[in-house]
Amino acid sequence: MDKEALRSVAKEYGTPAYIFDLDMLKKRIRMIQRSLGEEIRLCYAMKANPFLIGPIRQLISKYEVCSPGEFRICEKAGIDMQQIVLSGVNKERADIAYVMGRYGSKGIYTIESAGQLEVLESCAKECQVVIRALIRVTSGNQFGVDEEEICRIIERREAYPHVQIVGLQWYSGTQKKKMAKIEKELLHLDEFLGLLRGKYGYEAEELEYGPGFYVPYFTSDEEIDEEKMLGEFRSILERLHFSGRITLEMGRYIAAYCGYYLTSIADWKVNQGQRYCIVDGGIHHLTYYGQAMAMKIPHYQYIWMQEEGAGGEAASVRKDIDTGIEKDADVEKAEPWNICGSLCTVNDVIVKQLPLKNALIGDVIVFERVGAYSVTEGMYLFLNRDLPQVLFYSQDGGNGVQMIRQRKGTDEINGIGAVML
Repeated sequence: MDKEALRSVAKEYGTPAYIFDLDMLKKRIRMIQRSLGEEIRLCYAMKANPFLIGPIRQLISKYEVCSPGEFRICEKAGIDMQQIVLSGVNKERADIAYVMGRYGSKGIYTIESAGQLEVLESCAKECQVVIRALIRVTSGNQFGVDEEEICRIIERREAYPHVQIVGLQWYSGTQKKKMAKIEKELLHLDEFLGLLRGKYGYEAEELEYGPGFYVPYFTSDEEIDEEKMLGEFRSILERLHFSGRITLEMGRYIAAYCGYYLTSIADWKVNQGQRYCIVDGGIHHLTYYGQAMAMKIPHYQYIWMQEEGAGGEAASVRKDIDTGIEKDADVEKAEPWNICGSLCTVNDVIVKQLPLKNALIGDVIVFERVGAYSVTEGMYLFLNRDLPQVLFYSQDGGNGVQMIRQRKGTDEINGIGAVML
């Protein structure tokens, strides 16, 4: 989105707000698919941003669903159960029974432990269905199954007649900058699948792999030639001995670039020589992977909500409350500002020393590349500030800006006990 479009959104809808550019999102998915080849299927990890599942349904083969709440979102959105990979380290029996009872053998499940496999087999038997499942291979944490245990499961796979084990799943983390690490993982998986084939006569149909591709969030991060990087990744896939279907699970890499977070300057001050902008959002709305102590500067835009250099009421407000560091409201020189949110905690610092030119109360700071995680990952209930509104933007569809979620209070969630007393 360009600056004028963002300014129009801020004027009409106010802040704080997320806006997701659906045209950019769809263009990105098509770029990924074109670079990897149509034979590679894409699975969207909806935890990255569940608001996007509807707009991309024609472009995505599968959705990774990791909780009962995410599953209910898919149901309400009308997502076909055949597209769902029901994942998650804790699958409760009642939830599994509900899905199998309502949707039968549709979809695919992940196996996170030998005990979880037993629960899947039991529920499938009770519902008189045969389900399809992937065993998640652990990468050395609480997720997935150890390779020795996988071998034991595969050796005894006939003991689970209601669970058809169709392949393996692997995800080891995000923001991988080196293709060598990804290549090492894939070659190891390829070797392990060969071992299962040779030792147990098991021929996997599918490999679901989460590459965890890198997204440069900060201005100091190196930008990459993404089509070249995806081409290198494709060449690795082509060297594998595995000949079954390959599905790539992505969340951040698909969604990050389409998101903008708009927040307005509500106040400003100078304390002990440091400039502070107080904005109407904060760290409860905005999280960047890799940000530490607000030291890195994310990609951003600054939106003057009046004509640049026009003076007017906002400029006079700045002069009236000036503290002596800068007397000219129309100064051309960028000044370093600490951007702090509205929470009553010293931790609510979005970014330190952000260079702004002629910063005025009422202006809007737009933080970019927030399409993944910020909209769901923030500590939204802390101090009971409102949930920000969520907007969609699209010119290709002729819809312009759509309100998806209005600003919503959180006091109803945290305050119920006080009312009852």
